[in-house]
Amino acid sequence: MTRVSHQSGTDRIAEVAADLDDDVIVNVQGDEPEIEPSVVDGLIRHMEVTQDDMATASTPFKSLEDVANPNMVKVVRTLSGHALYFSRSMAPYDRDKAITDPAKWHLHLGIYAYRRKFLLEFADWHPTFLETTERLEQLRALEHGRRIYVMPVANATHGIDTPEQYDEFLKRRASS
Repeated sequence: MTRVSHQSGTDRIAEVAADLDDDVIVNVQGDEPEIEPSVVDGLIRHMEVTQDDMATASTPFKSLEDVANPNMVKVVRTLSGHALYFSRSMAPYDRDKAITDPAKWHLHLGIYAYRRKFLLEFADWHPTFLETTERLEQLRALEHGRRIYVMPVANATHGIDTPEQYDEFLKRRASS
């Protein structure tokens, strides 16, 4: 067990990583029990061939209703595939209400790959304004000017952030 004083799951992972020798550490968040092994493997492969500090994954949204859901985190990426911003709000904001294709927005998946050295540095930083406002720990890395690669994934597994999503998970498990 890790200390209870951690500000985020990434801080908790850093405590464990301090006693490991591995260069790449992967964190599949507890609310993503159905994440595909290929996503884990893809992030590890990316970290092995780049110098990125951190990597995660995203997939196009399937419905505009989901895009508006604050429990479903949005990620905005650069043309090279790195994160510009993560938000619980609709980001980017469709000011003119002209976009009808939900796939224009990207759902952040609850998985991270870190370089161990970066992870230990991250844990030494205090939580930042954006991180505490959005309640999204990856914003701490962006506020410190670090790069997060966002691997595209064709389809998302079902994350569990609400009691209703947990009920749906139990139904899927019972029928499989």
